[in-house]
Amino acid sequence: MRENEQKMKETYIQDKTFDRIDFLQNPLSKGEYENCNFKNCNFAGTDLSGFKLMNCEFIGCNLSLTKLNNTAFQDSLFKECKMLGLRFDTCVKFGLSFSFDNCQLNHSSFYKTKIKKTVFKNSQLQETDFVDSDLNSAVFENCDLTLASFENTNLEKADFRTSYNYSIDPEINSIKKAKFSLSGILGLLDKYDIEIEQ
Repeated sequence: MRENEQKMKETYIQDKTFDRIDFLQNPLSKGEYENCNFKNCNFAGTDLSGFKLMNCEFIGCNLSLTKLNNTAFQDSLFKECKMLGLRFDTCVKFGLSFSFDNCQLNHSSFYKTKIKKTVFKNSQLQETDFVDSDLNSAVFENCDLTLASFENTNLEKADFRTSYNYSIDPEINSIKKAKFSLSGILGLLDKYDIEIEQ
């Protein structure tokens, strides 16, 4: 009974825009948010555990170190957001889908996530963990992947042609039909310590 009461108390908000709100000072009500826009909001260090965010847009927000335990993201867009150290691996796995444009995702974790066709555009992914994740047909457009971890990762049909600073070992990752530029080939041969001259 109590559990049902708890569920009934949860907020459902649709088609609302939140602008320049500091959610550290004024916490967002726990619940389900659909087709909502968050513009220039501060979530840094807040707890979004158990929230459901569907078709939401986050523009110019700071979400660094936000807790995401059992958070559901479905078709969410993050644009020009600071998202350092986020644990996407603790999100609800079912239906997990989002895209990133011009975001800072350094030190974040996508460990064991199934995020096929995810688009990462003009983003920093330094020291980001993609170990054991499924990135089939993902697009990395003009992204910095310095020290990002790829191990036992499904990168089939993924597109890295315009990205840089990645190190991907073809022997421990699945890269069938993945796309790379000629200048990025070095990132596939790092471990061999060879020199390629043009």
